[in-house]
Amino acid sequence: MTDEHRHRPRRAADDTGPRIPPLPEDDWDPSTRELLAAIPRDADGHLADVFTTLARHPGLFRHFLPFGSYLLREGRLPARTRELLILRTACNTRAGYEWGRHVPLAGAAGITREEIRRIGAGPDAQGWSPADACLLRAADELHRDAHLSAATWTALTADHDEAQLIEITMLVGQYHMVAFFLNSAGTRLEPDYAAETLPAPPGAGADAPEGVPGDA
Repeated sequence: MTDEHRHRPRRAADDTGPRIPPLPEDDWDPSTRELLAAIPRDADGHLADVFTTLARHPGLFRHFLPFGSYLLREGRLPARTRELLILRTACNTRAGYEWGRHVPLAGAAGITREEIRRIGAGPDAQGWSPADACLLRAADELHRDAHLSAATWTALTADHDEAQLIEITMLVGQYHMVAFFLNSAGTRLEPDYAAETLPAPPGAGADAPEGVPGDA
């Protein structure tokens, strides 16, 4: 039996845990340890649960990791652009885990706390520069229509070369895929990140919750 088929599906998620729990470190075999060795650990010494959950499908994870790492660390987009697109995608897909893990990265990229809160209101909220509003609109159009409108494409060409335009679409697509996995697996946000909750969807009303810590 291959390592890809070693771990059997778990029962559906309930209020007490994820549908697919992270693979405990005591259960890592040598190939899993090698696969996870290059990933930076959190301040508490643990790996993010997204990685240790994906490790239950090591064949897929081995191919996924270089692509995701390239977009996150070596891509052609400025860090601020990347994180605006990712956070808006997290809002659109209601991916609390994705949001919680990327808010600190957005802050490190120079996105202010007020801007982070405003991402939930979308591209038409007051305060965005035209360039930032265009990025959020691009994330919305790709989420809703699976393509960029002529107007948004033209606006993006003012600030981005062809490689960056390609990367914008691939980045949003990548984080949709990750959100699909996280939301379906029920991956829980780690305690050190749980204070970062999703903004409420526009029009949800003042009494609507802003997102449950650990929503995935």
